[in-house]
Amino acid sequence: MPKSEINENNITEKTDSKESNLDTEKNDKLLNASAEKAIEQYRKLREGSNTELTEKQITEIEKECEIIRNREIITQDKEHNPVEIITKNGEIITGPPTLTRFEKARIMGARALQLSLGAPVFIEIPKNATTSLEIAMEELNQRVIPIVIRRTLPNSDYQNIPIDKFQ
Repeated sequence: MPKSEINENNITEKTDSKESNLDTEKNDKLLNASAEKAIEQYRKLREGSNTELTEKQITEIEKECEIIRNREIITQDKEHNPVEIITKNGEIITGPPTLTRFEKARIMGARALQLSLGAPVFIEIPKNATTSLEIAMEELNQRVIPIVIRRTLPNSDYQNIPIDKFQ
């Protein structure tokens, strides 16, 4: 009885490996076909409406087609670990050098909430300020709020920018 179980497992493993080989072959054929379609499109684009091409143009197109044919085809995205962007001078690389309206709104809202819950004020309270939001706006204008803005790029890399670095 144990021998038949082992044989059945071996048969299953062999079948699985055959299926994976077939899948790999299908993928290879599909990738080669898509590369050939890309080359065909490239030829149409380069040749355009020119009915007569010089030998030099034809060889140039052939060289480019060969380069396309030999390119590595990427079938999976490589995992990217987010990295903090650090500059020597503390200059702002990601985004505009000024606070965006969304960043201002977020900072003022968060700081106004802190002030309304009893956080200490970093400036002398102006005589015309009646709400915590007005105090937060004045603190933002003077750039004394200890908040750091994190600006993120589409690939998840980010830059942490202290509020006093903005114009």
